[in-house]
Amino acid sequence: MAEETLPEQIARQLRRDILRGKLPPGTTIKERDNAAELGVSRTPMREAIRILAQEGLVILRPARSPIVAQPSIKEISDQVTVLIALEKLSLELACVHATEAEIDDLAATMDYMDKNFESADPLDMFEVDMGFHHALAVMSHNDVIAELHQTLMERLWRARYMAARRRRNRERVIVQHGAIVNALRARDRASALVAIEAHLGHLDRDIRNVLEQEAEAALVTK
Repeated sequence: MAEETLPEQIARQLRRDILRGKLPPGTTIKERDNAAELGVSRTPMREAIRILAQEGLVILRPARSPIVAQPSIKEISDQVTVLIALEKLSLELACVHATEAEIDDLAATMDYMDKNFESADPLDMFEVDMGFHHALAVMSHNDVIAELHQTLMERLWRARYMAARRRRNRERVIVQHGAIVNALRARDRASALVAIEAHLGHLDRDIRNVLEQEAEAALVTK
């Protein structure tokens, strides 16, 4: 894996600040202040903000400081619907096209999650979890699917993290991921679809619930 550039490192830190709630939706991101806080110049900070804008986490505004994005529940729900359809298609194709080495790597990711679930930072574990799901898209050996999946995953990053944090559960993470890996090893498309539906079937509802609760809390504090 290529070493991260400075803008990518800064983008990763800002992304984590957004996920942890240090930079909530609607927050202004001031280049100068954030650059000073991280001890970097404004040029890589500006590029990092562009990276986050491409991911949909930040909104750029002409002649004004960018802000942390706050997409509507409808926008997010529409994206979730497409993401789930892509993951199901990815898994069906992976049952046919994935190599044994790719399946072994996926199993190794699951083993890591199993061994470190209790001790790891929840955000670190979430990032590993998202890596697991994107690996499925890559294992489809369809470049269009992998690219679309990456785009949607980035745009849903915050919403999925919020939902995952509320539902953090060893059974859901380990057992359900294990069922996906087992179906892949067996090249069993029907079982794979059952496994991914069990894992993601509640995702839209969970995300809606957490976003509605966040919106209600915001109204109370106003």
